[in-house]
Amino acid sequence: MVMSRRLRLSLLVLAGAALAAVLAVLVTLYVLLQPERFTAMLQAQARGAGLELSLASPARPGLLPRPGLELEGLTLAADGASAPILLAARGRLALPWRTLFGGPVAITRLEIDSPRVDLDALRAWLGALPPAPARATAVPRIDAGVRISHGSLVEGNEVLLDELQLDTGSLRSGRPFPLSLSARDAAGVPLRAELTAVPRIHGDALQLDGLGVHLSRGDALTLQLAGQAHWHGAADAGASLRGRLLRQGKAPYDVTLALTPADQHDPLLLALKLDGADSHVDLRLPPLALADWWSRLNRADAPPLGVPPLQGHVEADRLDVGPVTVEGFSLRTDDAPAPAASAAPPAPSAPHP
Repeated sequence: MVMSRRLRLSLLVLAGAALAAVLAVLVTLYVLLQPERFTAMLQAQARGAGLELSLASPARPGLLPRPGLELEGLTLAADGASAPILLAARGRLALPWRTLFGGPVAITRLEIDSPRVDLDALRAWLGALPPAPARATAVPRIDAGVRISHGSLVEGNEVLLDELQLDTGSLRSGRPFPLSLSARDAAGVPLRAELTAVPRIHGDALQLDGLGVHLSRGDALTLQLAGQAHWHGAADAGASLRGRLLRQGKAPYDVTLALTPADQHDPLLLALKLDGADSHVDLRLPPLALADWWSRLNRADAPPLGVPPLQGHVEADRLDVGPVTVEGFSLRTDDAPAPAASAAPPAPSAPHP
């Protein structure tokens, strides 16, 4: 059957109109998304935190599954640092339609693929940050969450975590916030962490109600906790959690955690209690001082270390430390944790629940 000349012309006109419509959509999308605008905004926000953000190629607009920007070859480094904090193959910023049509600049979802985080560079940047704010002012809002896939965490040339996956839900005040994290450690053992909470601001305090924590290391160890926490700023934080520690083939432990805010005399303190059929632990630890002690453990230039800063006792019928097994282990220390930088005065108007 021979196509008539009029039909051929009609098809050509329709094809031309469709092509023109597609080009118009692409041009409109580029104009609305303004990749240069959002790239400049991200770089300005990074500079405000003492960071430099660079891309291997200019950001590209995308429409599906939702409007956004495609980022290739991300590098995030502290100002003047020789090693980047983060390297990522690609990322994507999802944007709400209201932002495209002149509304306030907002990012509804952040997705990062194959990020590599350098722990040493991250520590150096965090150490150079100014002091924490005196109080909580607002719950940061993430409309549709964050997703990180195929990530890794390194320290020097050593891979600490691999196959890292992170997913979060919407973060809004007064609404449940879920977070799920999975990875493999240096030995290839799967790790998993899940957290749920309802964040909200009460006066000048950030409150986490309905707090649930689930941690596991392969099939050998599982920790389940539930409770609540609050933060008034700096080291003025508190928490109360109860749950169970499950060990494969062994009796479970009852676990109690209580975080006591710092004041003018004492540092931030964590009280840990474990009660099982064969072991009992009752310790008070200053988390910030303990973290400092741990950070100096492998430093060649660090002064000789004493015992870890803790107070309490540990009793275990059997203690396995690598290839070494200790029967009838008992440890008792009565040295009160020394006040450190964590002993910051709380906000004057911050009532404790």
